[in-house]
Amino acid sequence: MVSFKSPLWRERDFLRLWAAQSVSDFGARITREGLPIMAVVVLAAAPAELGVLAAISSGAGLVVGLTAGDYVDHTPRRRILIRTDVLRAAVLLSVPLAAWLGVLSIWQVYAVAAVVAAASVLFAIADHAYLPSLVGKAHVLDANAKIATTESVAEMGGPALAGLLFQVLTAPFALAVNAATYAVSALFLARIRTPEAAPDASRRRGWRSGLVTGAAAAWQEARVRVLLIMTATGGLFGGFFSALYIAYVLRDLGLGTALMGLGIAAGGAGAMIGSVLAQPMARRLGVGPAISISGALSALGTMLILFAPADRDGAFAALIVSQVLGDAFGVVPLILASSLRQSVLPNNLLGRVGATFRAVAGGGAVLGALAGGLLGGVFGLRATLFAAIVGLMIGPAYGLAAPALRRVKEMPPGPDDPVGG
Repeated sequence: MVSFKSPLWRERDFLRLWAAQSVSDFGARITREGLPIMAVVVLAAAPAELGVLAAISSGAGLVVGLTAGDYVDHTPRRRILIRTDVLRAAVLLSVPLAAWLGVLSIWQVYAVAAVVAAASVLFAIADHAYLPSLVGKAHVLDANAKIATTESVAEMGGPALAGLLFQVLTAPFALAVNAATYAVSALFLARIRTPEAAPDASRRRGWRSGLVTGAAAAWQEARVRVLLIMTATGGLFGGFFSALYIAYVLRDLGLGTALMGLGIAAGGAGAMIGSVLAQPMARRLGVGPAISISGALSALGTMLILFAPADRDGAFAALIVSQVLGDAFGVVPLILASSLRQSVLPNNLLGRVGATFRAVAGGGAVLGALAGGLLGGVFGLRATLFAAIVGLMIGPAYGLAAPALRRVKEMPPGPDDPVGG
């Protein structure tokens, strides 16, 4: 669990990284909510334009996930983190400037959304690869649990902060505060002094080679191969679920957007609980079994929403319980699986393998969303969501059946384990 006895509390450079990520996490949530709000309030965007905005953000992230691995492994990771923060700050500042000059358009919002989404995914891939060289592989689980805690806080508070900023400062100019979060994050990162592990010294071969190398490295390591297959099934059936979940809550359960928002915010509290549960579950059950069992419990917790009572109060209570349980147990495998990958793989491959996982999850989610939308129209929302949740059990079941993962009781030592400064 997140303990004040952890040696990471004395590692100033980790605390700087953690602070940078925390500020950046809030910025990402404000951007996610803020750009659509601004498009509606300032530009009177039509539903079709909002759909394009969402698709552009997802598409840009997927493209970076497919192409960034080779770049991340051949470039100092901290430099990437700082540059992506600066890029996001500069791009977001262009919006209030354009509004002040009276030239803001939906096309600029599309461009800003694409650049920020791409930079955010690149930040996440580089951050995953950078962490082990900063704290040492023996501490990656503890570090990931701490980071997940503040990510949960950002998930709860970020949307509310976005709403407040856009109400007080007006939509375009609230993005100036959003840009400041990324600037602050860059300043924290610039103060880190621990020498970084040298990037891969081999010649860069391009994104295709990077994707192939990352996929091969993930597949050849038996424990990581199981995680990759679990990620693929989770992305596919998670796409099923996400495509229909909001429509089910609003239409079938009859809850309004306000109650739905409160219920989803409760999921952030659940995620915070999950960040505390990850290490105790790993100690009690073993790392591999904890990944699989918590994944199954997350799916079962989510299924509660399908058995919600017909009355509004009962449906709202079911939504909250479902979100808390689903997110609490859903965060546990994310923390443990990410830590396991960071522990067993060489540092100079973490960027490419991380990009592979991003591409597999994102590609599966796109296919799942398209398939879920089609099946939901044929079989109805409840039946399709039930199929999605059953599908989400496939990955955990496979993880429990696979000896390579099931036998992982403790976080194993990695092939290279530098000590953080």
